[in-house]
Amino acid sequence: MTKNWEQLEELQPTVLRMLKNSMLKDRVAHAYLYEGMRGTGKKDVGILLAKSLFCQQLVSGFKPCEACTNCKRINHGNHPDIHVVEPDGLSIKKAQIQALQEEFSKTGVESRKKLYLIVHADRMTTNAANSLLKFLEEPHPGTVAILITEQVQQILPTILSRCQIIGFTPLSPKNMERQLIDHGVNPQTAPMLAQLTNNFDEALEFSQNDWFAQAQKIVVKLYEVLKRHPLEAMVSLQVNWHTHFKDKEQIDRGLDLLLLVFKDLLYIQLGKKEQIIFLSESSRLEQYALQTSGRRLTEQMAAVLEAKRKLHANMNAQLLMEELVLKLQEGSSLV
Repeated sequence: MTKNWEQLEELQPTVLRMLKNSMLKDRVAHAYLYEGMRGTGKKDVGILLAKSLFCQQLVSGFKPCEACTNCKRINHGNHPDIHVVEPDGLSIKKAQIQALQEEFSKTGVESRKKLYLIVHADRMTTNAANSLLKFLEEPHPGTVAILITEQVQQILPTILSRCQIIGFTPLSPKNMERQLIDHGVNPQTAPMLAQLTNNFDEALEFSQNDWFAQAQKIVVKLYEVLKRHPLEAMVSLQVNWHTHFKDKEQIDRGLDLLLLVFKDLLYIQLGKKEQIIFLSESSRLEQYALQTSGRRLTEQMAAVLEAKRKLHANMNAQLLMEELVLKLQEGSSLV
């Protein structure tokens, strides 16, 4: 389901402001390139621009009404003067661009306007890209092109030079959370993923990943061992942590999760339970939050952050974790 103006304005306020101004000043470019991470609303904004251009009852001179025949047909993907090109298999082929050119050489079916979106424009073959370049060099009157990509560096410089490039910013944690839930991610897992990364693809991959599900359990278990059986912490480190978090990137992710545990405990103490990330562990975390002080939690969080810094400075991972465990038991910062 396509998003309306208000929904997209929340996702990409700067982009929508530019779109509004171009509509009000009648300065819509003949070619745009929307670039940014997956899930940032690029295709939805392309569809929104199409509706703004074709709407029969524009609101305030820039916003599509969503109720007229054109808006409805665009939402359903069956407007005759709007064409979407996507990869055929792994790439966009020359024949697809040629078919588009042939279509656009004709007069618009219902008006003089035409619009086309090329999704994953970075996947055009060299021949397809060169064919599109000729198209962009001699734009047909009333034609608007929108190229969409997550890999702007893969687009020919000659194509870039003929497009107005609009960057889509990574999603805020709250918007990322909504997008993940819209894509079928468990509402209990989405807040955690949104805190861990602003890369939608990575978050989606984690949500379907057994490694990540197990990682959460190991991190909570480490905290519990530190809290209830401190003498067993080193054993837990060897048996559970080191066998699961094997490389630098995985260890860094584990430390991020551990940091979220301490943040949750602090949120509970501050009476902000609605901000808890480890929702499935909330009852146990509430018990642990009663058994520690806010000062100790902030010291422990500082210790984890220092461990992350040392990890990036290439300190031996095993020694680093052993040192961190000792400092977490003491509740003081790493030295």
